[in-house]
Amino acid sequence: MAADSHLIDVDSAAWPTTSIEVERAHRSIFTTCGFLEDETGDRASGVVGSSLVQGGRILSSGTNHRAPRVSRSTRATLREGDLAVVLVRRVGESALVTAEHEGWTATRSVGIIRADTDIAQWLRIWLQTPTAKARIDEDVTAHVEPTISLDTLRHMPFPLPSPDVIAAYNRAFGLIEETVSVYRRAARKAVELADALHEDWSSSDPPWETRSLARVAKLKTGKGSERSLPPSQAEPTVDVVAPKDLYDLPVPHVPRFRLSGPANVGEVHPPGTIMLSTRSDGAYTAVACRPAVPLRGVLAIRPIEGDDSWWLLHELRSRSGDVARMAQGQNGREISALALKRLEITWPDRFTRAGFHRTAEPLHAAARLAGRKIATLHALRDALLGDISAKAGVLREPTAEPGELDAGTARSTVVPQPREGSLGNESGWIPEERRVPE
Repeated sequence: MAADSHLIDVDSAAWPTTSIEVERAHRSIFTTCGFLEDETGDRASGVVGSSLVQGGRILSSGTNHRAPRVSRSTRATLREGDLAVVLVRRVGESALVTAEHEGWTATRSVGIIRADTDIAQWLRIWLQTPTAKARIDEDVTAHVEPTISLDTLRHMPFPLPSPDVIAAYNRAFGLIEETVSVYRRAARKAVELADALHEDWSSSDPPWETRSLARVAKLKTGKGSERSLPPSQAEPTVDVVAPKDLYDLPVPHVPRFRLSGPANVGEVHPPGTIMLSTRSDGAYTAVACRPAVPLRGVLAIRPIEGDDSWWLLHELRSRSGDVARMAQGQNGREISALALKRLEITWPDRFTRAGFHRTAEPLHAAARLAGRKIATLHALRDALLGDISAKAGVLREPTAEPGELDAGTARSTVVPQPREGSLGNESGWIPEERRVPE
């Protein structure tokens, strides 16, 4: 991390250790959590549940697209500038409330921190650092799901730079997030344009021939599970694809999957292979950019003719519902090559398919390039977060007055070392980002 130690040139010598509880002695800080059930947040208008707090922002689902008419405020009513913190499952993830979600109501899995602007901005950044994540992991309870209490957040120590330093970091992270959003939207629109072109080309009059998938592609069902993966040895390793890694991707291109394993972990499929998984709401596809091995619940699909890859991908995307109906098991997550081989798809003549490939390739190239840029920006973000952890050093429990240490209850938080080669979210994508409103 030494190479990144001056990404933002700030003096950390005067960063005192404090906590929300300590700051409440001389600042106006209010903390609470919602009271609605989490299920309400998935279907009711104007409700923010933990599933909507992702990637440093509050997303909007299909039902939560419009601000509610608030008749009266409650302790769980969000205000602009509040920090919403996830307390269950993805503990510690947070987002600042914007004017778009002012007046919305939080569910019980969301904590609310209402404080001065600099405190809220800094806590949003600090909760992403390796040090904060390690501390949260220490304090998480897991009766049924990973959970952290508001009291733990109130007493969690954190370093507090001066307001100008906080403003510099906030601007840097804000610019990274805004640029990522631009690249993500460009990638998504490129693929949507290719979808629209496929729809136009496939709706010819008279209609094109249809063929079973078995006649035009090779299919292989994945085996094993995450738990069965052996520890990754030294190089070479390959990407390993689990069903959940395909859900809710904004575009069907993944520079690098979350999991990896030794080259002998299973049958390795080359770059360009279409990986497919299902659940009750449809089929999900992604194109592997590196050699990859599918796990159980994932199909590896390759066209017999190489130039048919983009036509085949968009056919599968357009027939998401048909594919899902061929799946079995709870929530429709068990799909097999044997079942999918019977899928009937539109198959034009080879000249038309080749023409579509030439037309769609630049659009997919643009989406892949945007994905690589996003991965680079995520690497920069992770370097900044590691740099903040390093500047903070070892934190100890603050006492009632900032700067004082209670030797009897002191507990250090050691800065964890990043794994060699780790870039955090290396895929470059945040699941469910497709739900962000335009």
